[in-house]
Amino acid sequence: MASTAFLLADDHSDAAGAVPITALARDAYDGWLKAQPAARRAWVAASGFRAQPGAYCLLPGDDGALAEVMLVIDADEPLWSFAGLPTGLPAGVYRLEQGLRQGVATRAALGWCLGSYSFTRYKERAREPARLVWPKSVDAAQVGNTAEAIALVRDLINTPANDMGPTQLAEAAKALAKQHRAKCTVIVGDALLKRNYPAVHAVGRAAADEPRLIDLRWGSRGPKVTLVGKGVCFDSGGLDLKPSAGMKLMKKDMGGAAHVLGLASLIMAEKLPLQLRVLVPAVENAVSGNAFRPLDVLQTRKGLTVEVGNTDAEGRLILCDALAEADSEKPDLLIDFATLTGAARVALGPELPAMFCNDDKLAGVLLRHGAAEGDPLWRLPLHKPYGQGLDSKVADLNNISGSPYAGAIVAALFLERFVSPGTRWAHFDIMAWNVASRPGRPEGGEAMGLRAVYAAIAELIRRSPAKKG
Repeated sequence: MASTAFLLADDHSDAAGAVPITALARDAYDGWLKAQPAARRAWVAASGFRAQPGAYCLLPGDDGALAEVMLVIDADEPLWSFAGLPTGLPAGVYRLEQGLRQGVATRAALGWCLGSYSFTRYKERAREPARLVWPKSVDAAQVGNTAEAIALVRDLINTPANDMGPTQLAEAAKALAKQHRAKCTVIVGDALLKRNYPAVHAVGRAAADEPRLIDLRWGSRGPKVTLVGKGVCFDSGGLDLKPSAGMKLMKKDMGGAAHVLGLASLIMAEKLPLQLRVLVPAVENAVSGNAFRPLDVLQTRKGLTVEVGNTDAEGRLILCDALAEADSEKPDLLIDFATLTGAARVALGPELPAMFCNDDKLAGVLLRHGAAEGDPLWRLPLHKPYGQGLDSKVADLNNISGSPYAGAIVAALFLERFVSPGTRWAHFDIMAWNVASRPGRPEGGEAMGLRAVYAAIAELIRRSPAKKG
């Protein structure tokens, strides 16, 4: 995988020669400007500077060299205000001038890390990003682990399907397991039928790269937390073939798998006291003579039969087997991520993940941390009456509704059929992609909801009594 260049100085040896950055909230800017010498005020005016979050002004010294950077930050969410600096500022080393409170300094460091990211597997970065001396109040390890997890998600999603098929996705999971001394097993091809994962096999059997189920385990004490991620490495739509415009970005259809691997990376790096399991059904939804067909009836691990109303609603078919297996161990918390429906994007746009949850307290914790972390989520309802649209005349249920409405809710209700009512479960329907570049969020693969979910898990773990598996 392409590595992320965080390029933060790991000690304070460069601090003396580093260019200072003065970070100001918008309401403090006018006072700061008024206190500056007349020559500096004239320079700011001549530069055409406009004080808005993320805007910065390069301030020269008496010798004409760069002496200081003045940055305006969003006081409510400073993270992205710093993210444009690594590639916007001249190359060199910088430091925060004033002692920012710990939360702001942490956001500054993380924003700098994310702003330094570049996907370099096939093309070298245009320039090396500027470096920041670690703020003294920041937990460098935690910020680095978070940035590494997000970089892993981005790298996995950005890699095209010719280099990120089911085989390579499994290899990435194995490499992650090896890094953290976890166990990783993979069930491949016809072995899925022998081990009773018939829906995963049916969706992926038409591809040259055989379908598989990735199973990573780590930790022996604490609550059981299981993560499930949709791993459709490319989605042609199957026999219900997508048009070219709809197929173009389908390398990102394994974004759910990328998210759970990234989240697992952060959990293991931070050594949270829990029993972690990660399940990723990895397939390519391809077309060939043995592809599954519209109106086929598929068996599932849970025993429910599913009529295929549309082969392009394949993600929920592979997830249902993985969720049934996850649920069988009665985890204390079950979370899945999936690039599941266009309907969620129509409802909430590309930047806001849809969250469905069968437990109001859990939903509240997730939403609260989404707001606190600047990693927003939006809860949509598991509205039971819409589940009637999944009725089938020949099977236990259909994989789609005959109605064009509430597609994201219907998909979530389908998944809920494979989770026991007593299992605390949250489902995230995500875009996993930035449609345009913004500071710290380049166009391409993106981690959405990861920081919020990690923070929620960490809180729930702190509340839980110690438990041994």
